[in-house]
Amino acid sequence: MASGTRDHKGRPVVAVTGLGLVTSLGAGKHTSWARLVTGQSGVKSITRFPTDGLKTTIAGTVDDMDVAPYSAHDLAARMAEAAAAEAIAQARIGRPLHFPGPLIVATPPSEFEWPHLRRLHDTPCEEKRDGYARLLANARTRAFDDLARHIRFAAIADRLKTAFGTQGEPLSICTACASGATTIQLGLEAIRRGETEAALCVGTDATVHPEGLIRFSLLSALSTANDEPTKASKPFSKGRDGFVMAEGAGALVLESYDAARARGARILAIVRGCGEKADEHHRTRSRPDGAAVIGAIRKTLDDSGVHPHEIDYVNAHGTSTPENDRMEYIALKAVLGEHLDHTPISSNKSMVGHTLIAAGSVEAVFSVLTIENGILPPTINYDSDPDLPLDVVPNLGRQSQVGTVLSNSFGFGGQNVCVVFSAEPA
Repeated sequence: MASGTRDHKGRPVVAVTGLGLVTSLGAGKHTSWARLVTGQSGVKSITRFPTDGLKTTIAGTVDDMDVAPYSAHDLAARMAEAAAAEAIAQARIGRPLHFPGPLIVATPPSEFEWPHLRRLHDTPCEEKRDGYARLLANARTRAFDDLARHIRFAAIADRLKTAFGTQGEPLSICTACASGATTIQLGLEAIRRGETEAALCVGTDATVHPEGLIRFSLLSALSTANDEPTKASKPFSKGRDGFVMAEGAGALVLESYDAARARGARILAIVRGCGEKADEHHRTRSRPDGAAVIGAIRKTLDDSGVHPHEIDYVNAHGTSTPENDRMEYIALKAVLGEHLDHTPISSNKSMVGHTLIAAGSVEAVFSVLTIENGILPPTINYDSDPDLPLDVVPNLGRQSQVGTVLSNSFGFGGQNVCVVFSAEPA
């Protein structure tokens, strides 16, 4: 980073001053972090709904949030609220009901779940219609307005805005599994442009429900290692067979470094830069040569003013699917070259599962905690794959001074976003 409070391109330096987290390992960043670095898994057999007939019956569920009656939307909103509250409390920014900056939320696509559709369809209809026409006819009665939040894409953002008093219109985004990283990118750029001194960036997802499992199963993307749930997610391992769906939320308070220092805030990390590059190859698969992923990493390093040899640790996207892990290795090797041979790279998803829309946010929080605590989280369940010669911090966490972290997020639809975090310069 350039000297003073401007970066190598003359832009304001942006700091992280607050972190919040909810994962399958527990609510709160301290609980999740303590279990993560000791190699505990939050993956378990699903008990929330019947799994008869499903190929995959395991997930990283969040079971200790008070949401009754259950719905995926309400759980996602509750987790987002908890993570955001924790981040704001740590940052000690603003005042109750007044966060001094915009809200940027990564949220799942809006949709009804089967219980909602059954309720709409099974209710007697005066218009004597069936199927979709019956759903519409019942909706027109306004007797089901309580379900509206489930199909309003901005509903979670509106709830958070009310809870925390963020400024301006909140922004809801969905860039697949890169969404959480996208919130950080947009917050970073807004502060760099001088539009705000602070931003609240949140990612949340609770898509563990029958429809979600069926959709990803039809793509052959999920692990079917149901017998031993804690061993199912095995990124970069020879026997990896798919990712494990999970729930969670992550939140970061970003601030202008100058503003944070002026109010005496504790600096947790610096957001050095972000980069993105789209891949038009396929709805779910990356280009075989990894060009878009390579481009996203290179653009991130350029935006950050960081050379490949300065990366101390990579928080991998590491989903545990055969193709994604191979593609990530190819891309990192292309960009980091021989430095990759000496760079630890581990996947939080081996323990918390794949939190989908929230993954970039959850893993960003873990990245900052890695810098703060000097501990590399392990990749558990690791069985060496000779085609992917990586130091994945296998099975056991490791003490290590970490100055700079590259966090990768790659999503379906070719949406690739990376972030570099570093420690505050002396």
